[in-house]
Order: sequence, then C-alpha cells, then structure tokens
Amino acid sequence: QMHLVESGGGLVQPGGSLRLSCAASGSIFRINAMGWFRQPPGKQRELVASITGGGSTMYADSVKGRFTISRDGAKNTVYLQMNSLKPEDTAVYYCNMNAATRTTTVPRDYWGQGTQVTVSS
Repeated sequence: QMHLVESGGGLVQPGGSLRLSCAASGSIFRINAMGWFRQPPGKQRELVASITGGGSTMYADSVKGRFTISRDGAKNTVYLQMNSLKPEDTAVYYCNMNAATRTTTVPRDYWGQGTQVTVSS
C-alpha cells in the first residue's frame, strides 16, 4: 500500500505564490507519472500539471507560465510551485501518482487527501 500526504495550501492574495508538496510513503516499488489535479467549487476535477518519470512535463493552458511542477525521486515527492495566483485558481488541489508497490505488480493511481487553495483579497 502507498499513501500520499499533501501540504502547502492556504489563503493567498491575487498575484501571490504558494508551493504545494506531496510525499509518498509505504511499500513503494516504483513511481511512474506524478501529477496535480484541482476541483474548483461546483466544478469537476481537472488536470493542472503532470511530470513523467523521465521529467517531461505538461500543463493545462490556464496555468502555463505561472505554475511549475517538479519531482524529487529520492524523496518520492512532487511539488507544484504556483505564482501569479488568480481568484480562478481557487480549488481543492489533489496530487496523483501512478505507482507499483512491493506487493502489487500492476501500477495503479494513488490520490492525496486534497489541500485547499484560496486566492482572495
């Protein structure tokens, strides 16, 4: 089994910055892609950014140039640096990892518990 714990959310003014972290723990064998999703109030969950095991990244158009995803393989951690935040970035942010554990051979998706990001003056 594997568990994801997120941190770094909070309240920030428009134009401000936040850095989200998500650390994996448990019987990890291999982590493939990592990503961040968000769910604004009353809307569906959407992909924000993702990073492959080789370091290739992709971003939603709405966050390109403002958000940066990165990963630390040694720490089994993924980060999301969010700059120039806007009110429309307000959402619950979830981290996601596709991974295999030492007790399973088929990789599956794991999710964090979610962290609230509120952008407001």
